[in-house]
Amino acid sequence: MGRTREAGCVAAGVVIGAGACYCVYRLAWGRDENEKIWDEDEESTDTSEIGVETVKGAKTNVGAGSGAKLQGDSKVKPEVNLGLEDCPGVKEKAHSGSHRGGGLEAKAKALFNTLKEQASAKAGKGARMGTITGNRTLAPSLPCPGGRGGGCHPTRSGSRAGGRASGKSKGKARSKSTRAPATTWPVRRGKFNFPYKIDDILSAPDLQKVLNILERTNDPFIQEVALVTLGNNAAYSFNQNAIRELGGVPIIAKLIKTKDPIIREKTYNALNNLSVNAENQGKIKTYISQVCDDTMVCRLDSAVQMAGLRLLTNMTVTNHYQHLLSYSFPDFFALLFLGNHFTKIQIMKLIINFTENPAMTRELVSCKVPSELISLFNKEWDREILLNILTLFENINDNIKNEGLASSRKEFSRSSLFFLFKESGVCVKKIKALANHNDLVVKVKVLKVLTKL
Repeated sequence: MGRTREAGCVAAGVVIGAGACYCVYRLAWGRDENEKIWDEDEESTDTSEIGVETVKGAKTNVGAGSGAKLQGDSKVKPEVNLGLEDCPGVKEKAHSGSHRGGGLEAKAKALFNTLKEQASAKAGKGARMGTITGNRTLAPSLPCPGGRGGGCHPTRSGSRAGGRASGKSKGKARSKSTRAPATTWPVRRGKFNFPYKIDDILSAPDLQKVLNILERTNDPFIQEVALVTLGNNAAYSFNQNAIRELGGVPIIAKLIKTKDPIIREKTYNALNNLSVNAENQGKIKTYISQVCDDTMVCRLDSAVQMAGLRLLTNMTVTNHYQHLLSYSFPDFFALLFLGNHFTKIQIMKLIINFTENPAMTRELVSCKVPSELISLFNKEWDREILLNILTLFENINDNIKNEGLASSRKEFSRSSLFFLFKESGVCVKKIKALANHNDLVVKVKVLKVLTKL
């Protein structure tokens, strides 16, 4: 706003200086001769020098082509142009005064013109016009869309730029910028024909329409919105049955094969909500191996992997479909070691589901696991990870005893989970070291596990 104030001060000086010069002339020499003309000029001065009625908060464009802008709350947008060609009242007074007055009026006119030229040059020095483009551009100083620092703030320049070339340019007046040119941000899709909002609770006929849209479209944006809509509706039990009865499970599950990670994530989320229903699990079981394979090979700790793990966890809450995933036990333990905090927790919840089924014990303890898995029994981990790994150890230890697998230790290799948890003795030492943990809940869990050894 520094240049705006400066331009405003110069403009005010122009008006005050010119008015003072004319007043001196009229009062000293021309009052008697031109009293009638003075009255007429006074009336025009009231409108031409002020320009418009000033409104608090009104937007004002100062100077021809200056680009200066005073922003406020009012919708009124008056314009005050200080150029000589844009002020008919001032031009008329200067012209009439040049024929009626003497040397003082000529000096006043010269002073007025000088001040006017200085004001115009000062105010219009940093004016600039936007380039004509047809793209949405993103200012380099703003964060990219989707970033945590903020949202998308596109700047728009187009057909109206040519219309502002007359001097009504908007924007803050400033000198030539040294910033890099604005980068074009690709827009996925501006408008789409989707009849519902994603948070609407839909009836069966509306759900049928959404499923039809999802089945027929190849637009990834519409697919994403449709999947989110179905996933939100699948959070309600009455819609879980409706989507299944409308044949929605195969329509949703076919998008597991897509290469778009966003679509796969939304697909897993929708199937995850549907899998809460036992009858829906019978439909989803056809795709459980495909989900498991994709979850193991996709990018580590990605949103797709987390969505797939949540779906597999829901599908293994009961014992009916756990055998479909027994071939992936080594992959689960490898992911347990490699994943981040959230991946570790989700994998442990999944494995705990298997440990609660005694029929899966032999396959579980015979699989090969990384020896670094023992590092999870460390007090540096937070409460949730420690409680899950202790529960995992407790369930496996109980199943080994109940199934009588301790007597058949020779059939398990040294790299198996059986050897790591039962025979090596390292786990027991690590667990005993946790007995002095600061967290009371962890300490109680450790004591419970130790009493069962």
